[in-house]
Amino acid sequence: MCAAERNVPDVAVARVAAVLGAFDPQHAELRVSEIARRAGLPKSTTSRLVRDLVVHRFLERDGPALHLGARLFEFGELASRYRNLRSVTLPHMADLREATRQTVHLAVLDGTEVVYVEILRSKDAPRMPSRVGGRLPAHASALGKALLAFSEESTVEDLCAWPLRRVGPRSITAPGLLRQELKRIREAGLAYESEESSPGTGCVASPIIGADGMAAAALSISGWSGKLNLRRMAPAVRTAALAISRELRGPTPVEK
Repeated sequence: MCAAERNVPDVAVARVAAVLGAFDPQHAELRVSEIARRAGLPKSTTSRLVRDLVVHRFLERDGPALHLGARLFEFGELASRYRNLRSVTLPHMADLREATRQTVHLAVLDGTEVVYVEILRSKDAPRMPSRVGGRLPAHASALGKALLAFSEESTVEDLCAWPLRRVGPRSITAPGLLRQELKRIREAGLAYESEESSPGTGCVASPIIGADGMAAAALSISGWSGKLNLRRMAPAVRTAALAISRELRGPTPVEK
């Protein structure tokens, strides 16, 4: 795609945005003709877009009236959760980077993949290939293993139902070995990695536990394998993850 093409707005996306943007607190329910007028679109175009948006649950029908659908609220809840996670976590990540002088990662589990939510890079640490929004198979990283160890058993079952892909030179590819590793992580609260996600990478991670006892996210520090004393730095990662977990869960109710 050339630069000129990248600068051309996507007409379909703009039209969908116009349809959804027709709704506001004063116009929570609208008919197709009202949506077309408020969106500045032909009624035939609006009718077709509305039909597709209803199919995908972005809009819902109540007789002739339409209102925003459940899927938008699901996305909104997800975005709100990530914003809260980042706001709580960032000060602890900054402290951890200062204490270890290593790159600090925050990630969540999406299916059987790790998604990086935030990265604080250290000028004293080597440049890592990770990026915000980037993904990795969960079995091939310390962050992913920390998340899997404190996730539903069905998630691990889904992962192990397929061949475990080799990502780095030392990725775990045997389901039995992965299960043993996850058991150790549940006992220690710490996951280690040595060249499992990429050559030369070392990492230690700890889960951030939500109110349901499951991993809401995971925190890690990363550097070059063999040059980073992961065992020495692990307590700092674990302490930070525990502090974030307590803060996310909020104050414990006082019994009267």
